[in-house]
Amino acid sequence: MAKSKLEYIWLDGYKPTQSLRSKTKIEADFSGSLEDCPMWSFDGSSTEQAEGGSSDCLLKPVFIVPDPQRKNGYLVMCEVLNADGTPHVTNGRATIEDDDNDFWFGFEQEYFLWDLSIDKPLGFPAEGFPTRPQGPYYCSVGAQNAYGRYIIEEHLDACLEAGLNVEGINAEVATGQWEFQIFAKGAKAAGDQIWVARYILERIGEKYNIAINWHCKPLGATDWNGSGMHANFSNTALRTSGSKEVYDKICQSFSPADVIKAHIAVYGADNEQRLTGKHETQSIDQFSYGISDRGASIRIPIATVERGWKGWLEDRRPNSAADPYKVAAVIIKTVKSAEILETA
Repeated sequence: MAKSKLEYIWLDGYKPTQSLRSKTKIEADFSGSLEDCPMWSFDGSSTEQAEGGSSDCLLKPVFIVPDPQRKNGYLVMCEVLNADGTPHVTNGRATIEDDDNDFWFGFEQEYFLWDLSIDKPLGFPAEGFPTRPQGPYYCSVGAQNAYGRYIIEEHLDACLEAGLNVEGINAEVATGQWEFQIFAKGAKAAGDQIWVARYILERIGEKYNIAINWHCKPLGATDWNGSGMHANFSNTALRTSGSKEVYDKICQSFSPADVIKAHIAVYGADNEQRLTGKHETQSIDQFSYGISDRGASIRIPIATVERGWKGWLEDRRPNSAADPYKVAAVIIKTVKSAEILETA
């Protein structure tokens, strides 16, 4: 009788940034299908999701891929439910209003490889900073520029073997900083894939005793870039309208103060440290959009304009530790509000 290892993965209740959790379920004669993944439970009192006197939380499988690092293994992304089957308050995925998968998302996930022995980015000296400022490390090659490529390549291979839609990787601006990009048609699918890719990267880091630092500004108030998770998004209107006016209306729907506040609230903790108006960011207390403007809150890609205003937008404000489910949910809500205005 064949037995499979199903790694159930979920998000805990830690604040302000949720963490990944997982545990293994052994199933006999497992088909590999999501429909055959049973509901499971866990002790929510140990993850800040329940009280000890009533601690059971439920795991609802929502996404499954083969586990490239385990024999007869699968990675199963789960939503967290209350004991009565309703979505837990920490369940950002359940807030996404995209049942028809009209929204497409491409997330650009930046992060630092972190050397635990010195508590600094991989490639940093034990004391002080590298002799060269940031710049030579971006899309770099060579042992004096690129640090940890063995981890990045292993991660890429593992993601592709799992079937995740990784569209690219590159070394980023700061020493030890890297990025991968994932695209999916459907906001929930995009979030599922980012979280599973993060999980795979964390597990590879364990192997080399290298941590993955998702914080948006791990080097503090220095002249070293922070880390973002730029959200490229589109829906039918953006992909087909052929109208600058439609783009302006949608971009302007992001500008009211209450809307800005709602977005920043889920765009990752400590984002004021990153959104300073420097290092290709707009200030956190301002909103702007513009064609090919990497200093804007929302960039209109030049490719969108060249295609006759048929394409996508890039929200540059989400940071590297943000929950892609919550980012997608608030973007969808705002874009839909613009469409309501358009048809009113």
